[in-house]
Amino acid sequence: MSKAAELAALIGSQTAQGNKNLVKNGAMTINQRGTQTGVRNSYGVDRFKIAGVGAQLFTYSQSTTVPSGQGFSYSTKLDVTTADTSLAAGDYAFFRQRFEGQDFQHLKYGTSDAESLTLQFWVRSPKTGTHIVELYHQDAAYANGQAYTITTANTWQKVVLTFVGYQTTAITNDNTVGFNVQWWLMAGSTYSSGTLASNTWHNVTSGAANRAVGQVNVVDSTSNEFYITGVQLEIGDVATAFEHEDIGTTLAKCQRYYYKVEHSYGSIDVGAGIQNLTTQARIIVTFPVEMRSHATAIETSSTAGDFDITHNNSVIISNAVPTYGAANFTSAAVLFNHASGGSQGSAATGRLRVADTFLAWSAEL
Repeated sequence: MSKAAELAALIGSQTAQGNKNLVKNGAMTINQRGTQTGVRNSYGVDRFKIAGVGAQLFTYSQSTTVPSGQGFSYSTKLDVTTADTSLAAGDYAFFRQRFEGQDFQHLKYGTSDAESLTLQFWVRSPKTGTHIVELYHQDAAYANGQAYTITTANTWQKVVLTFVGYQTTAITNDNTVGFNVQWWLMAGSTYSSGTLASNTWHNVTSGAANRAVGQVNVVDSTSNEFYITGVQLEIGDVATAFEHEDIGTTLAKCQRYYYKVEHSYGSIDVGAGIQNLTTQARIIVTFPVEMRSHATAIETSSTAGDFDITHNNSVIISNAVPTYGAANFTSAAVLFNHASGGSQGSAATGRLRVADTFLAWSAEL
C-alpha cells in the first residue's frame, strides 16, 4: 500500500460516523422477518435477499457466528437444505442488496467523473476457490464483477475490492431500484462459460456468459453453510474502518422497506379507527418512518384468535381477521373482520393478543 493510501486508511479509521457506508444493515443487526425456511427467492435479514433459479433451497437466518475481534455480533447464514448438484444452463443463485437510484446520484455515473467504489466484507464459505461478486447498474443493465478466492473452507476471511465507476449511463434519480451489489453462490453455463473481464463494465445480455466465470457451486450439498457480515460499500479507492452504526439508526433505515409490529408482552394496540360495519373495524396504523413506496402487502400470523378489537367502552370482540385495507407512505389501514358484535360508527382499537402475533408491510425494491 502506498503512503497516501496508508494515510487515507488511517484518517478513515478515525473519522466520525457519517453514512459513508452505502449498504444498509451491513452488520446484519436487524432481522425483522426472523428465520425463513425452504426459500430460494426471499428477503431475510433486513435489506438482503437471496435470489435464484434451480433446485437449491435455503434456511435463511441471522446468526451469532462472526469473525473474532471485529466488533460484529451477527452475520447472515445461508444453510443449504436442498442442494443443486446438476446445474442447468440457466441456474444461478446469489445474495444481494438493492438500492434506490436517488441514493446513488452522488456517484456521478454517466459522467467522466464517475466515482470508484470500494467494497469490503467478511465471508465464510464452505467451498474453497473462486467466488464472484458484482456491482449491477440496473438502469443500464451493465455489471462489473470481480473474483475473490476462498483459501480455507468454513473460515472467516476478509475481502476488499475496488470497482471503477460507470461513465456511460446515469442512474435514474427516483425511488425504484437503480443499483445492486450481489454475491454469486452458483452459476450455470449461461453465466459462466465465457471469460471474466475483471473490474470491467459489460452488458448483462450480450455478456451474460462472462459474469460468473469460475464461480464454485456453494449449493451442491446440504452440509453447506455460507456466512457473511461486515458489508461496506463506500466511495473511493480505500477501504476505511467499518462504520458501526447505532441500532436505532439502522432499524429506521430498514423500516423504510419493511415494517413489522409484533406482540412481545401483554396485549398491544396497533392503531385506532372506527367500526365501519357491524362485522368490520377499520384501523389505522402509522409507520415509524416514511416508506419507500405505498406498502403493497400485509403479512400476519394468520390466526384469527391472535387478534381482537376493543370498542364501545372496552367491549372486546375476539377472533378478528386482519386484511389489507390501503396504504400510503406514512400509514396503512387494516380491516379487522369478525363475525358480529360491532356497533357501527363506534371508535375501535385493533389489538394483538397472543405472543408472536404480528402485522407487517413491505415496500421492498
